[in-house]
Amino acid sequence: MERTIVATFETRRDAETAVEHLVQEHGVKRTDIFVRAMGNANSAGIRPAGADVESGHPNSDERGQPKLAGPIELSVDCHGDLSATVEAALKEAGGRRLHKA
Repeated sequence: MERTIVATFETRRDAETAVEHLVQEHGVKRTDIFVRAMGNANSAGIRPAGADVESGHPNSDERGQPKLAGPIELSVDCHGDLSATVEAALKEAGGRRLHKA
């Protein structure tokens, strides 16, 4: 059965981790995963994390200034019996407000 599972994430890093786990560990096709800022503005989430904080380049300022304009929304088109697996993976990566669309 076709279903779309939607979750919100506080950081871009958490959303990217969810995508990585869904694709690499659970076989979800990347083309079935959609990531977007929830509002009209570009956003790295509601709190800084990962590459949004540290540049990773030697001799550079280690503190970035990410645009924190709201949560990141991730939606996954599920095929077959993957819904429970997708929901568990989203929760494990920090997904909140899960719902089916």
